[in-house]
Amino acid sequence: MEGHEIVGFVAGFGTTFAAAPDLLAILERRSSQGMNPTMAGIMGSFQIMWIYYGILIDSMPVVVWNIIAVVINFLMVGVFFYFARIGKKLTG
Repeated sequence: MEGHEIVGFVAGFGTTFAAAPDLLAILERRSSQGMNPTMAGIMGSFQIMWIYYGILIDSMPVVVWNIIAVVINFLMVGVFFYFARIGKKLTG
């Protein structure tokens, strides 16, 4: 692995998992209160473009980290709507 790929993997790790603490917090409190799914949806959509770009430039770090980031962001959106639906059932 070349030096620039190592830098890419390290940088990708940080930006990819930046949303993970929010996802874990939502899962722990079992509530989507205070979370706006719009940012996660937008980020996930544009990360798909980053995956395509990574394929075009043959950059494995760009592809790998953005695939993981897409999964995290779309999980955020899914968890938001799941807990929002549960909350509506509980409140009436």
